[in-house]
Amino acid sequence: MKVLLLKDPKDKDSGPDPYIKELGLYGFEATLIPVLSFEFVSLESLFEKLSHPECYGGLVFTSPRALEAIKLCLKENSKNEAWSKSLKQRWNTKPAYVVGKATASLVEEIGLTPQGEKSGNAEKLAEYICSREKPNSSALLFPCGALKREVLPTVLREKGIPLESLTVYQTTQHADLQESLSSYFSQQGFPASIVFFSPSGVRFCLQHIQKLSGDLIYHIKFAAIGPTTAEAMEAAGIPVSCTAESPTPQDLAAGIQKALHLQNC
Repeated sequence: MKVLLLKDPKDKDSGPDPYIKELGLYGFEATLIPVLSFEFVSLESLFEKLSHPECYGGLVFTSPRALEAIKLCLKENSKNEAWSKSLKQRWNTKPAYVVGKATASLVEEIGLTPQGEKSGNAEKLAEYICSREKPNSSALLFPCGALKREVLPTVLREKGIPLESLTVYQTTQHADLQESLSSYFSQQGFPASIVFFSPSGVRFCLQHIQKLSGDLIYHIKFAAIGPTTAEAMEAAGIPVSCTAESPTPQDLAAGIQKALHLQNC
């Protein structure tokens, strides 16, 4: 059975995409279609803030893109040297809070130690941070996207924990999305399941999928990588057949297997 994953492929240098690999173990034929494009902004401001760890109580990352922004900063030799010589060690005396495993692995790549990776979503990460931070302490630096949800900032604000947000990337629709979806449906037919990985993915893809599927859309099992995406799908009128227990290839594959198995009982 075919599964369509509406997400960017993993970096080619790090081997096969883990979602395709895990779904393959269940006998699914998975295909990736990139949905989003990202434009990085305010990188000078980001590095300026990273240059003053003494001003902050720690870091918060809820997206791999925020780490990509830092990596772009560190491509400059002088900035990379400053990071390696002292900044990295100074930040390592403070927490680097992350929402999941993908973000955690990127935090490790820049030499920091992640905390909270089992949270899985912004709500749970906010609870985790509140259990460890004291009110009115130094602000946590939060590099984020222009479309960030307000859940985490709101919870921290209510608990008196300062958070300084900095927009470091903007999200747009991938230039090839419509063509890629049309090509997939014409060449491979209708997938047994379609997986959304973000609310933005729902917004950019749904209209195209509805047009390409017609009445057959009711036979497709729709899956969400997490509760935030599931909420966006439900708000758009998509029945959610499965939500991964945590945003990992293993939990997603197990959820899809269960949803499709129930369908075939």
